[in-house]
Order: sequence, then structure tokens, then C-alpha cells
Amino acid sequence: MTPEPSPRVLIVDDQALIRTGFRLILTTRGIDVVGEAADGVEAVTAARELRPDVVLMDIRMPNMDGLEAARRVLAQDPGCRVLMLTTFDLDRYVYAALALGASGFLLKDVTPEHLANAVRLVTTGDALLAPSITRRLVERFAAQEPAGGAPSKDVHATLAGLTSREIEVLTLVGRGLSNAELAKALTLSETTVKTHVARIFTKLALRDRAQAVVVAYETGLVTAGTGN
Repeated sequence: MTPEPSPRVLIVDDQALIRTGFRLILTTRGIDVVGEAADGVEAVTAARELRPDVVLMDIRMPNMDGLEAARRVLAQDPGCRVLMLTTFDLDRYVYAALALGASGFLLKDVTPEHLANAVRLVTTGDALLAPSITRRLVERFAAQEPAGGAPSKDVHATLAGLTSREIEVLTLVGRGLSNAELAKALTLSETTVKTHVARIFTKLALRDRAQAVVVAYETGLVTAGTGN
């Protein structure tokens, strides 16, 4: 079997030490780091020129912050995956990043193995990174933050196209369950679960599980305190 190609990664952070450390971690684990950028302006240009599969994007940077940079990167290359980097596990900007299309986020003190695994996993759209932290953040800010990149349909129109089983699956995805956990909870095979998830993504025009979590909260399928 032909091995999967290594993800091509762009590292964006205004701290050179962070960029160097992440580059070392990824390259020693067989991941191709195609470039670095020190702020959002450089990130947008580098992403356009280098066409990375994944961008590791710091949230707080000079000249252009990570949110605006992520929005522009995703606008020019919808197939790119953006992982936001933050120092704080309840950074108020992360929910906005997920809503505008980022695929997840990582804390900067992430372990080397978690970082490498996260970069590989996010290219599949199969796993929402740091789900427990993400759930806490979404619960705290979902009712307050504008739905920057969420679907523009109203709640009823959004859910009307889903079957009852798909609504059930979306609810559990919103609570942070993996495909394996979904299969166990619903007494289904993982293959069947993957089919349901893929259909939900198609019907709701979602990129990945991160956006599915946002939709689950914004449509009320999951509310603060139920995402456990």
C-alpha cells in the first residue's frame, strides 16, 4: 500500500523561537515544513505562494492578527486547513476562528507527538483537536460571538435537510465524540458512522468536524453544559 503523502505545513508565529521549535518537531517526524511567516500579512502571501495543506496560525500577532489572516487564507484556498495556536486554553478568539473556518486549535505547550499527530489528523477532517478544551470554549462564547463563518441558513432550514439519524450524529459530534465513540454510542459500525458524518458535511456544506461543532451549538442541538 502506498503511504499517505506527508502534509505540507506553513508555520505562522511572531516568535522566532516558536517557529524554530515547531519546525524541528515536525521535520524530525517526517512532516514537510514548506515555510514560515512572522505575522498575518506574511502568512497570507506565503500561503498563496506555497499552497500548504496545513497552516499553524498564531492568533495574536502584529500587523494582521491570526483571525483575519485565517479568513484570507481560507478565502484564497478553501482546501487548506488552519490550526490556530494559542497560549490560553480559553482564548476568546478561538471560537470566532472555528466559526470562520479554522479546523481546530492547539495550545503552544502541546507535546511534540500531539503536534505531529494533530497536523496529520486535521488533513482528514476526521478529528476535532483538543475536543475537551474546544467544548469548554464553545460553551462559554457560543452565545456571545458573532457567527463569522457559520452557515447563513436559519436553524430550521439548516436542520430540515437532515434525517433523524443525521441529527442524532450531529448532536454527538457537537459534544466532541470521535467516530469510534459515535459507533459505540449508536451501536453502529465505524464505516456507517463515517458515512453519516460525510453526508452531514455535504448537506450543510461543512469543511470538517470543527464547523460541525459550531453548527451543533448555533442550532441548539448542543447547549452549554451538555457537551460532555
